[in-house]
Amino acid sequence: MRAALALCLILPAPALAETPMTAEEFEAYVTGKTMDYIADGQVFGREVYLPGCKVRWAFTAEECKLGHWFGQGDQICFLYDGDPEPKCWIIWPDGEGLSASYSSDTPDIAPRSVRETTEPLGCAGPDVGV
Repeated sequence: MRAALALCLILPAPALAETPMTAEEFEAYVTGKTMDYIADGQVFGREVYLPGCKVRWAFTAEECKLGHWFGQGDQICFLYDGDPEPKCWIIWPDGEGLSASYSSDTPDIAPRSVRETTEPLGCAGPDVGV
């Protein structure tokens, strides 16, 4: 038993040890904001959160994708136009913004940081105007 306890103290705590945000908490936090998704100190994507659980997402320097998000259990899932497979995350407040772990992440994958930004999406389309 002591060995198991010692192992628990050595291994990083999984994202599930944090209290996931409910869909209502997530909506209240992100609606009207633009958020950067950051891994290993690098922004890999940016998302604008629109009213009605709608989103506009872009990986860095790629075309914007429109979609929506919804709560599913303790996860926040995103469904983008043209992609039938939802992308589900466990998201929790971390004191500086949010942290997020993809639903299929293993314990050795560090959570991503999610931080508010004033920068616009850096994508070429769609719906960016002419």
